[in-house]
Amino acid sequence: MGSGEGEDPQRLKRIAAAAYDYENDPRWADYWSNVLIPPHMASRSDVVNHFKQKFYQRYIDPDLIVEPIGTDSTSQPARTSMLPPQFSSSSTSNSNARQRSSGSSSRTSAASRPPPPTSMSLRCDQQTIQFSVNAWVFILAVLAILPLVPKNLSNRAYRLSFLGTACSSLYSLYSLYGKPRAWNLQSLQVWFQSVVITKDFIYSIYCLTFVTSHLCLKFALIPILCRSLELVAKFLRRNFSGSTLYRRYLEASCVWVEANTTILSFLSSQAEIGIGFLLIISLFSWRRNIIQAFMYWQLLKLMYHAPATAGYHQSAWSKIGRTVNPLIRRYAPFLHAPISAVHRWWFR
Repeated sequence: MGSGEGEDPQRLKRIAAAAYDYENDPRWADYWSNVLIPPHMASRSDVVNHFKQKFYQRYIDPDLIVEPIGTDSTSQPARTSMLPPQFSSSSTSNSNARQRSSGSSSRTSAASRPPPPTSMSLRCDQQTIQFSVNAWVFILAVLAILPLVPKNLSNRAYRLSFLGTACSSLYSLYSLYGKPRAWNLQSLQVWFQSVVITKDFIYSIYCLTFVTSHLCLKFALIPILCRSLELVAKFLRRNFSGSTLYRRYLEASCVWVEANTTILSFLSSQAEIGIGFLLIISLFSWRRNIIQAFMYWQLLKLMYHAPATAGYHQSAWSKIGRTVNPLIRRYAPFLHAPISAVHRWWFR
């Protein structure tokens, strides 16, 4: 009875975690898009529920105890119990006989047999590659922003930071979603629909837009810096928490970054919207690029609706509306209706 009463609070917490509305929380889409797991595991309900509980533990209830994902050995009795009695009894006796006959040989060969490769080693390799690229991007972006860096080196670091982020995002897309099952129109459409709403796809298009442009906007590096800083801090906290160098010099910064990911996401969304207005202003200069401005506003429209960025962009646009609309009504009331109609038409 005492143990049952001790487990009641955790059972209620797991029920609350299962009933939480993850779809309407923009932090869940951002959290899930940064989880690196093989594609065949991302579709399993037990894996998704496990990471939902970890998300709930991190952002909602730190007292929730998240149990590890069940292995194949735990599901073996369930499969055996589904068999008819005669088959289950015969299979049990056969398995006991095989265990008695092969017990000594398995003990001697287990020590010499190398462990099979697991997905965890592959996952660690992917995380290391992503960390290396993102750290490299962060250093290049800082060099591109510093005013004392020579202009030639700054411009080269500017383009390389976008190129590195594009490669990192595309690699993350490939590791999470793989390639289309078949190279026909239907398979490509299904694969593209599952990829186009992810944060990695949005950042890859965002970076390619500026890599191929002759217009140099240092302001566009703010989302790149926020993304690389967040990913680097997460990797350092998970893999170097026991290092003396990390605890002395980097722990406070990494803890602050992980505690303020929402602030960084809001800063990125506001910078992305500001870049859209800067591109419109650049249309009146000799360095205008009409195609880039049009494509970027299409990307802003995607950010407004994609689950990973919708909450931050919609909040930023609401704040802009609350600031601008009173000024328009007061000083230029004839513009209020056209601007509202254009906003509703563009972001519908």
